[in-house]
Amino acid sequence: MSVSPLQALPLELLRQRTSTKWRSYGDDVIPMFVAETDFALAPAITAALQRAVEIGDTGYTPPRPGIDLDFADYAQRRWGWRPDPARIRWTGDVMMGVVEVLRAVTSPGDRVVVTPPVYPPFYDTVEEAGAVVERVPLLDHGDRWSLDLDGIERALADGARSVLLCNPHNPTGTVHARESLAGLARLANRYGATVVSDEIHAPLTHAPAVFTPFLDAAPEAAAVGYTVTSASKTYNLAGLKCAVIVTGSEETAAVVRALPWEVEWRAGLFGVIANRAAFAPDSDQWLEGLLAALDHNRRLLADLLTEHLPLARYRIPDAGFLAWVDVSAYGWGDNPAPFIRREAKVALHHGPLFGEEGVGHVRINVGCDPEVLRDAIERIGRLAVADDVNAGGSSIVETSLVASEDR
Repeated sequence: MSVSPLQALPLELLRQRTSTKWRSYGDDVIPMFVAETDFALAPAITAALQRAVEIGDTGYTPPRPGIDLDFADYAQRRWGWRPDPARIRWTGDVMMGVVEVLRAVTSPGDRVVVTPPVYPPFYDTVEEAGAVVERVPLLDHGDRWSLDLDGIERALADGARSVLLCNPHNPTGTVHARESLAGLARLANRYGATVVSDEIHAPLTHAPAVFTPFLDAAPEAAAVGYTVTSASKTYNLAGLKCAVIVTGSEETAAVVRALPWEVEWRAGLFGVIANRAAFAPDSDQWLEGLLAALDHNRRLLADLLTEHLPLARYRIPDAGFLAWVDVSAYGWGDNPAPFIRREAKVALHHGPLFGEEGVGHVRINVGCDPEVLRDAIERIGRLAVADDVNAGGSSIVETSLVASEDR
């Protein structure tokens, strides 16, 4: 059965939003930096939130909000994996959950492996937990990326205590292979380490890629793994605070249960209501429409870059609505995003914030109307044409990083 792609909301309506995406720059700038999408909410989410407002259901989150059962059912439908609801807890957002788990499984000064280029808050979260970042970059095979298991093993053998995994990976959109995740689980088990897996982009996996939950990758994963995830990226709910922390064994579940009680209280009631509606079967059709729209745009971007920025390097991502693009060939500096924003009026995410592997790169949010994406790449393409015309000239490229654009 064919699926109709979701249609993005019109720009005049989107510019009435008050979120980061639409209030960071003026109306002359196309915002494609932060991970917010431009679609209407799933109808089931809208109905649930409207009902809560109608009856004044704006109090404290209850001690048993029901999201554990809803997420378990959702995981079964989407990935054929049903975690034990008794081993699912909740908190305000994914990074809150990650930092609390890292605090529990590491000691001050312990090293935590991250796999750059990677979501900028990973670096901050490790430091907030009192640990130290150990960089083991993804392997670049030319047509794909993968975890560097040999490099991770060296780090663990040298004393690193945890691995902070991005699964699927942000910004590359890589869906890690089951075999790779199983290998990681076995390494962590061998060296007495833990794996904390951020799986917030999992529902956005595009066929034929197949998402594997880390806790389901191998028997050893249950002993070493902690998964933190949320409906917030897929269903555009970042402003409604809620995430789940999932474990696969009694030992790891006990670690999460021992976290301060305030960790669960940080989940907002509207966040729980919206996440539960997102995880319900009523929202499945909406998700299929979203995936169809994003699939079109991730492929459209490849065509647009070929036409307007032929020197750019881009691999169509396995998952998500975030595109990792190398524009270093155009000479727009180590951090091209500020120059592009100033000269083309298109706001992209700053590549170097993801690690030194991001020099010369930008991250582009394609969760928008195809015509908005087309306009943005055409604007940037005109910079390249102007550079060709003015070859031999010089331009001042701003290199400062903007901390507010790290989501």
